[in-house]
Amino acid sequence: MELAHSLLLNEEAYNHLGEFQKAEFIFEWLRFLEKLLPVTSRADVREKQKKLAEQLISLLNSSPGPPTRRLIAKNLAILYSIGDTFSVYQTVDKCNELIRSKDDSPSYLPTKLAAVVCLGYLYKKLGRILGNSFTDTVGNVLKAMKNAESQGRYEIMLGLQNILNGLGAAATPCHRDIYKAARSCLTDRSMAVRCAAAKCLLELQKEAVFMWSTDLDSVATLCFKSFDGSNYDVRIAVSKLLGTVLARAVTCKQATASARQNVRKISLDEAMELLATGFLRGSSGFLRASGDILKGISSVSRDIRVGVTQAYVVFVSTLGGQWLERNFSALLSHILDLVSQSHPKAIQTQMDAICCRRCISFILRATVGGLLGEKAQIAAAKEICQAIWKLKKVVDVVMSDGNLETRIGTTDVTASQHVLVCALHELGSIIHGLGTTAAPLLQDSSTGVLDAVISVILHPSISVRLAAAWCLRCIAVALPSYVSPLLDRCIERLSALKSSPEAVTGYSFAVAALLGAVKHCPLGIPHGKGKVIMTVAEDLLCSASQNSRISIQRTQAGWLLVASLMTLGPAVVQHYLPRMLLLWKCVFPLSPKDLETERSRGDSFTWQVTLEGRAGALCAIKTFVSYCGGLLTDEVIQRLLPPLPCAVDLLTRLPSIHKMYGNALKTPSMIYRHRLYELLALLPPKTYEGKFCAILKELVADFTATDNQMAASTFLLPPLCHQDDLLLLGPFLQETDHRFIEEQLLLGSNIAGGSLEYDPYSIYEKAAEGDSVPKPLPPALSVISAAVRLFGVIFSHVAESQRLQVLEKLLASIKQTKGARQQTVQANIVSAFSSFLKHLASCKGNLGPEEVRRPALTLVMGALESNNPLLRCAAAESLARLAQVVADSAFTAGLAQVSFDKLKSARDVVSRTGHSLALGSLYRYLGGIGSTQHLNACVGILYTLSQDSTSPDVQTWALHSLSLIIDSAGPLYHVHVEPTLSLVVMLLLTVPPAYAEVHQSLGRCLNALITTLGPELQGSNTAVSALRTSCLLGCAMMQDNPDCLVQAQAISCLQQLHMFAPRHVNLSSLVSCLCVNLCSCYLLLRRAVLACLRQLVQREAAEVSEHAVAFVKDCREDFTPDINIREVGLEGALLSLLDKELDQRLCQDIKETLSHMLTSVAVEKLSFWLKLCKDVLAASADFTSVASVDTTQEEEGTKEDDDVLTFESDERSHPFTNPKWSTRVFAAECVCKIISHCENAGRAHFDIALAQERKQRDSRGDFLVLHLADLIRMAFMAATDHSDQLRLSGLQTLLVVVRRFASVPEPEFPGHVILEQYQANVGAALRPAFAPETPPDVTAKACQVCSAWIASGVVSDLNDLRRVHQLLISSLTKVQAGKEAQSQLYNESASTMEILAVLKAWAEVYIVAVEREKKQSDAHKQTLTITNSTDESYRDFTSSADGLLDLVQADLGTLSKLWLAALQDFALLTLPSEYASQLPVEGGAFYTAETIENARPHYHNSWALILYATALWLTSTGFLVVDPDEGVTNLSRPVTPTTMCQDSSSRAAVKSPEDVNTDIFHLILGISVEFLCSPRSDSAMENITACLHALQAFLDVPWPRSKIGGDQELGVELLNVLHRLILTRESPDIQLATLEVVRQILFAAQEHVREKRRSAEVDDGAAEKETLPEFGEGKDTGGLVPGKSLVFATLELCVCILVRQLPQLNPKVTGSPAVKAGKPQLLSESGSRLVSAALVILSDIPSVCSPEGSVSVLPTILYLIIGVLRETAVKLPDGQLPLTVAASLQALKGILSSPMARAEKSRTAWTELLRSALVTVLDCWDPVDGAQQELDEVSLLTAITVFILSTSPEVTTIECLQKHCIEKFKIALDSKDPVVQLKCYQLLLSIFQYPNRAVSYPYIHSLAPSIVGKLQETEKTKPENSAELQVIQEGIKAVTALIAIAEEEHRAYLVACLLPLLISFLLDENSLGSATNSARNLHEFALQNVMQIGPQYSSVFKKVMASSPTMKARLESAVKGNQESIKVKTTPKHAKNPGKSSSIQLKTNFF
Repeated sequence: MELAHSLLLNEEAYNHLGEFQKAEFIFEWLRFLEKLLPVTSRADVREKQKKLAEQLISLLNSSPGPPTRRLIAKNLAILYSIGDTFSVYQTVDKCNELIRSKDDSPSYLPTKLAAVVCLGYLYKKLGRILGNSFTDTVGNVLKAMKNAESQGRYEIMLGLQNILNGLGAAATPCHRDIYKAARSCLTDRSMAVRCAAAKCLLELQKEAVFMWSTDLDSVATLCFKSFDGSNYDVRIAVSKLLGTVLARAVTCKQATASARQNVRKISLDEAMELLATGFLRGSSGFLRASGDILKGISSVSRDIRVGVTQAYVVFVSTLGGQWLERNFSALLSHILDLVSQSHPKAIQTQMDAICCRRCISFILRATVGGLLGEKAQIAAAKEICQAIWKLKKVVDVVMSDGNLETRIGTTDVTASQHVLVCALHELGSIIHGLGTTAAPLLQDSSTGVLDAVISVILHPSISVRLAAAWCLRCIAVALPSYVSPLLDRCIERLSALKSSPEAVTGYSFAVAALLGAVKHCPLGIPHGKGKVIMTVAEDLLCSASQNSRISIQRTQAGWLLVASLMTLGPAVVQHYLPRMLLLWKCVFPLSPKDLETERSRGDSFTWQVTLEGRAGALCAIKTFVSYCGGLLTDEVIQRLLPPLPCAVDLLTRLPSIHKMYGNALKTPSMIYRHRLYELLALLPPKTYEGKFCAILKELVADFTATDNQMAASTFLLPPLCHQDDLLLLGPFLQETDHRFIEEQLLLGSNIAGGSLEYDPYSIYEKAAEGDSVPKPLPPALSVISAAVRLFGVIFSHVAESQRLQVLEKLLASIKQTKGARQQTVQANIVSAFSSFLKHLASCKGNLGPEEVRRPALTLVMGALESNNPLLRCAAAESLARLAQVVADSAFTAGLAQVSFDKLKSARDVVSRTGHSLALGSLYRYLGGIGSTQHLNACVGILYTLSQDSTSPDVQTWALHSLSLIIDSAGPLYHVHVEPTLSLVVMLLLTVPPAYAEVHQSLGRCLNALITTLGPELQGSNTAVSALRTSCLLGCAMMQDNPDCLVQAQAISCLQQLHMFAPRHVNLSSLVSCLCVNLCSCYLLLRRAVLACLRQLVQREAAEVSEHAVAFVKDCREDFTPDINIREVGLEGALLSLLDKELDQRLCQDIKETLSHMLTSVAVEKLSFWLKLCKDVLAASADFTSVASVDTTQEEEGTKEDDDVLTFESDERSHPFTNPKWSTRVFAAECVCKIISHCENAGRAHFDIALAQERKQRDSRGDFLVLHLADLIRMAFMAATDHSDQLRLSGLQTLLVVVRRFASVPEPEFPGHVILEQYQANVGAALRPAFAPETPPDVTAKACQVCSAWIASGVVSDLNDLRRVHQLLISSLTKVQAGKEAQSQLYNESASTMEILAVLKAWAEVYIVAVEREKKQSDAHKQTLTITNSTDESYRDFTSSADGLLDLVQADLGTLSKLWLAALQDFALLTLPSEYASQLPVEGGAFYTAETIENARPHYHNSWALILYATALWLTSTGFLVVDPDEGVTNLSRPVTPTTMCQDSSSRAAVKSPEDVNTDIFHLILGISVEFLCSPRSDSAMENITACLHALQAFLDVPWPRSKIGGDQELGVELLNVLHRLILTRESPDIQLATLEVVRQILFAAQEHVREKRRSAEVDDGAAEKETLPEFGEGKDTGGLVPGKSLVFATLELCVCILVRQLPQLNPKVTGSPAVKAGKPQLLSESGSRLVSAALVILSDIPSVCSPEGSVSVLPTILYLIIGVLRETAVKLPDGQLPLTVAASLQALKGILSSPMARAEKSRTAWTELLRSALVTVLDCWDPVDGAQQELDEVSLLTAITVFILSTSPEVTTIECLQKHCIEKFKIALDSKDPVVQLKCYQLLLSIFQYPNRAVSYPYIHSLAPSIVGKLQETEKTKPENSAELQVIQEGIKAVTALIAIAEEEHRAYLVACLLPLLISFLLDENSLGSATNSARNLHEFALQNVMQIGPQYSSVFKKVMASSPTMKARLESAVKGNQESIKVKTTPKHAKNPGKSSSIQLKTNFF
């Protein structure tokens, strides 16, 4: 194919190819040429133009296929537009000549068609350049049309459209001729020609004025004729033409009219009258719109009516939204008039009326819903309301006529019903769409929406009553706050007007509809409403028999209320279940005998009432079973069963009863059947096994009944066919935007669509997806569909013998009927049988023996050759399912063979289509029937059929079947891929475009082939690349196809290709194709576009976005999308599409696409995205209730608040006009996502200084923090909107912004944060959420934002904080008001949510206040230790924190009670279900017993912070709870809103403070342990942290510690729970907090042991000490019992932490008890902190043990401490010690100085163990495996010193140990490292000074000489740096200390050694000036020491001085020099010790 890529056709390569490859090669060359020509230089083109034109024209003669001829034409046009135009005339002549040719053979046809296409494109591109030749051309083409067949007419029409397009006004001379030709084509028998003609006329009307002036009437009539017998595509095209022409006629400007005198502008009324004529009279005779046009009798065909409906929509859409706003009232009255009494013909039968109503609803929905913004929709709703009031008055006048007889027969009333139904449906839809933004509409008393709707509930027509009820339901779903008041109002009217039949049915419909709305309202309704409704229902049922005039109505109403009550779900229904079951039991007679007597007793009327009641009861039970599955226990099922046998018996007797009492019972008995069938299908078949036979008989009778004339196949069969097969039946069953009205054409003339009045019980059900109102079918049809479902269930459970009988009976009944009747029966039976096979397959059943298979097969085969294509589809599916159920390969092969034989012999379309689909279906269900030869045979036959050009249907079905086989055969198909692909491409090249369905099947085949090839498509060998090119060619041909569904296929094929071989798909052309079709009027095409986009942006969002913008910029052609990609980019276009789109699935795809784009590029295109979101949110700012933000409260802050609220009004047009609230919610969610993506993208987004700095460096940089003002503004706009959902999103955005930006400092004002300047905005955004009428969920969210704002610390000034704080106080007051004051609008759980949100918010604020105060007091302590002056800023800071605590303090009394109450509720709710009986009957403090389930999640959300706050509060009071009068003490029912009002007598006896404390203690501990035992994996980390912090705070107080210390089991349990937490949660913070709690538990135990010891000593003070009982664990045996021992549990926990951080500590890991130490390692900071905390705990353990117990645990503890020391002793620079080493030394000191080491009972054992430990430490120096260790000597020396100084002397004074230690010190003294020397001197100094001489003397004797020796050496080598200097200083200090300790006789010797040394360090005055720093410092230090020693030991001093005059002279000069330097520095400054900073300052003193 690469050879095809050249400017001229490579004829050499071309001639070598076969016939088929030639066509492919030509197409590829033309495709390439189309791209190449526009980018080739003009000179190059001209050079080769002649040759190229010849090649292209010669191709015309080679019979090119449709795609090829289009490309030839396009290329010729491009060629002449770029190159020279002189030869173009020759080309035009050549084409005309070809068209004139007399050759009529089929082989010559493609050439003629190609010539027509060529002319079209040439004129389109070159236009007036060809000006003077066009008349001949047009004449020639029109002449050719006279005897052209349909393909010719089709191409000629499209050619003329192109010619008109290119010539514009210049074509005027030919307009009339073209118009005439197109008129005849518009009613052509070929639908494709009609479409083409419509397009041609649409082009013509742009210039041909007569079409929308003088000839307007005839154009309209013509269009109506064209609608007659049309298909969907024709209706779309012609309605577009008609709508556009009329819109043009209405809007034409007067100026042009005067220029052309004969043009008259018609009025809007006339235009609409024209459309009305078509709607009401169709295409028959035509009278002028002025006269009375309704003399005609013929009924209008439905397709005309549907076409006109679409034309109405096009007409209004063309005129636009603003026009609609201005003219809505005229349009509304005209449209409603179509179904009013002025046109009785349109509504003469119920079916006509239903169809017309649907059309009217569609027009209103498409215009009002699609074109108007929210404000305009509210205005429209008001108009509709006015219309309802007007009609209401008419009805009232008639109704007030007292004479009943005249009243009923009045036509006015019945005729107004349809108008009212349409108006009410539209009103409901508008409000439903507006959601809570409709609030102002309903509050507007002048309109009185609610009154209007409720007033028509009493209308005499049932349809109107139902429509009014449905409208109320829409209002309730949109505005949940209205559900309760509306229910109350309706129930009250129902009770008051019980004797009016209209009122009883009307208000019961309304109540049922409102109950159906509750499941869409998350906040629910008060629980008590159910009780009221149940009572009303019982009352209605009981009183039904009292008044025969309204028995039927009361019975129906009663059961309707019961049934709708069931939709509230198990939580509500369980309370009324016994009452309902009782009603159910009473409605049927108990025994068959009673049924007999009943039958003979009644009359027609009583039977009507009875059947109504029983059908109602069955429906109520059905609703119960489907909505309350949770309550269907075995016991309940047993109670449901008894009436069932009787219900079935009645079913069998219905025919005889019907006969006895006449036709009045026909409908009631049908409804009864329907209900019973529905219920039985839901119940387990086992429960009514005994009645199978009777039921089956009835079902068979229903399927074969002779009186049922309705053909139900269009309802029954589609769900039983496979979704993909329905595509074969054309657009009928496909989803389209016009589905709502198109559906009625599908059903055949004698069925209307469904409608509410057929089944009032559907009023509480959910409407099917895409429908606004439920559309139940007429009873006759719904019975059949229920019977079909039930047959499937029962037949799969009956015995096989019975199956045979039933099947034979069914077959016989098909044979007995004839004609249309036979088709109906056959359809019913096949549906039932399919349903059975489906069930059988799902329950893995077996069909039965050969005898049963035969009739089954006969049944299916008969249907497979039916004339009804739908039945053929269902039969093919059933055949495959049959094979699947039989599961016998021989049987399957037999079936396939039958189809093979048929296909070989049959010539008729029906059997060829049926059997070819059967083959595909068999493959689909049995995944390749096994053998390859089978596959070959199938494929061969289908190849042949798919090339049968005489029958497009056969081609379509065969290709579809082939696509199924390709999909199912998998890898087996590989051998066939190449031929199949060639076949597909060949057919795409040759099949005429008019056969769109063939192309669609080809598209499915191509898609299947691409899937089969899969990733192989990436390969590079020639075979694969040829396949890939073919695939791409196929896609290109389909993209060029005029049919939108084929284009959709092309897009999904390219999507597949892009997935498998992304490099080979040209992304830019794909994206441009997607952009063009983004707003297509075909739903399936839009879906394909978005599915593809969604996939593309997951990988390459940025590229897709760039390509889209580039495409729109380059686009010079007539591409004007409805959405402006040029301005707002693809993202903005998608957002505005999201706003207009009504299809839910599409909206979901758009959201996902945008989310992917946002994830990929939001951070790079930050400003762009934020501007988009801002535009969407601000577009409705004028509508936002800015006024409702009350600014009067602010005195000091008014200024800022006003700033916030005056939006700068931009007059310029917005890219988004009035977006819907749902779009704005999505934009707000996007803002939150953008913030979270920026979080992952780097720090600069949240640091303004860094962001500004980077922005200066690179101006393209963009950072979120720079847009903070926009973020706040967007959050503010959203949070103050009318829409509640948007308010929630706005508050969420605000919360995210506050949390993310709270700590960002403001660089210009140090000490302040950037958010501070937005205080007023935050306050103003929050205030409306606390208004009394705000829904609880919004208030709850606002509380969260309040607490986050206060806690964030952004605002330091108390006065500013008070604004927001005040809001929280107001909500607290609401909580205190108690249950009585709660609003009765929502379910009780909603107020639980609100109360808990308030308490949680206060808890968060209190926690923060306490934490801040704690920080402050810590800081305060530090500042006091550092300096005594408190500086100003510090004082400020404290005041703010104290202030916050003071703010909360005022309400703490109340809060603490409420918190405790909430915690107690939570504790009750977490009890397992088996303790349910212990829960308080009336509920808790904040929940009611009935709403327990709904309340649970709210408690789970908030308990943790409340627990922490309570613990902090108890800590602050030290558990000293207030005096008993306050009633807090009664914790068993805390003082809460519920108990505040009760008198004291009803309370429990007052408890003592001790008991109260114990209760609180167990409550808090219980909640914590219960939660920590098993925190669910989804529990938020903050809950765990809060719980642990609460325990810490709790254990800070002595009283709870004493409780835990005293109850060892409790302590152990807590430790075990904490241990488990450490094992399951990796977070270091959680583990640290856990260890802190462990430390406190251990501390509590220590206190307890200490206390017991103390009291024992006091008691036995006089007795002998020996007899004291042992306290502490281990008693006198030393044994610790795992599970019971606190010490053991603590050890386990510590070991767990240590081994996790240092696995080497685990002997098992390292393989032997003596750990082979590896290199020591430094832990991470968090690891070090964890290890240190564990060591602190370890060192405290012995104090909780008895002496014997301490001996048991000591080895473990020492092993661990020394292990940590050894594993982490890493050398750090400057001799610092790692944190873990410091901690282990500290722990070691704690252990060594433990009193247990000296207690009599444990002393010897401890001594032994401590010696072993010291040996272990000493051994650390030894090389391991011959390798020297890299341990830090300083750490180990320190450890030795700790041993020497902290243990009793007997441990370390053994000679061998002492020698070992001294040796280590010697080594250290000789170290080359000054740091080690320095530390060694310091440690020795502390040993030398040890008071016990037995310990210190050996060290002095061994080490003093070497120290002095070392110092004497330094005389010669003076110190070079501060480190060496420090070593010398420390050495001198050690010797000085020795002098002090030494005995008199040795002292003189030591001083004599030291003095010369010191004096040698002194400098004289000359050298002092030039000396180095360290020398000078040494000099000063030596001088100081000499000055001290001299006076102390004067005699020795004098002796030494005398003995050495040089020393004396040196000393004197030094002293003199020193005095000189002091004089110079007038201020005496001591030389600072330079090494001080670098000396090791351990955080803790170890000695």
